[in-house]
Amino acid sequence: MDFHERCAEILRQTELLAAAVEGADRTVRVAACPEWDLGQLLDHVSTGHRWAEETVRTRADHWLPEDRLQNPVSTPQPASWLMDGAKALVATLREAGPDAEVFTPVPNGPPRAAFYARRFMNETLIHRADATLAAGGEFTVAPEVAHDAMEEWLELGSLPQLLEYVPQRRELLGPDRTIHLAPTDHAASWTVDLTGDQLAWHPGPPAHAAATASAPLGDLLLMVYGRLSPEIAHRTGDTEYLDRWLSLVGFG
Repeated sequence: MDFHERCAEILRQTELLAAAVEGADRTVRVAACPEWDLGQLLDHVSTGHRWAEETVRTRADHWLPEDRLQNPVSTPQPASWLMDGAKALVATLREAGPDAEVFTPVPNGPPRAAFYARRFMNETLIHRADATLAAGGEFTVAPEVAHDAMEEWLELGSLPQLLEYVPQRRELLGPDRTIHLAPTDHAASWTVDLTGDQLAWHPGPPAHAAATASAPLGDLLLMVYGRLSPEIAHRTGDTEYLDRWLSLVGFG
């Protein structure tokens, strides 16, 4: 997916999110984010959109404080609030263009507005899954969106700085330690390569996998994000290692 497709998808994912929670009890707890109820989750999503919009619009060169952007959960028009934030973010991104220089929170990454189009497409997508499941609905995702979200997750999850932030991940590294993520409904697959001294990944299957997880792509995406149990996948090989990897690599 390119920059413009991701911008459009931010709007689509926000529309789907608003539809998923229409009429839902906003005090219900969100399983994937147990410190939040549904209203707080919606507030988080909309605040994130507004934070990213200000960051890009002002061409910020540092992390902007979020406190002043907090929206009361009791807002009388949460769907309107959600869509207003998403529309403002997308309008600002489109005006800036993908190569506009702006702070990003990824160490050593290129400081470009394109980061925010991809990150907030996928941020909105995953929290749509959280809200949909909390509201008792069925979550589905278009294959091209799930594919992009999986590859962004792999890229961010392979940043070398993560070994400093989460030193326990070093225990995942070792000879023959490769994990194959194999969708059952999509031509793509991915290898998580933990055989070196850094976290790494590449498209396609490995020559030999220590462990393989096979499931529909949308389910695999929610599994690596910690939203679904590893048991949703057909697992082969060293499943104990696979489960340990999943327990240490979650974010978002």
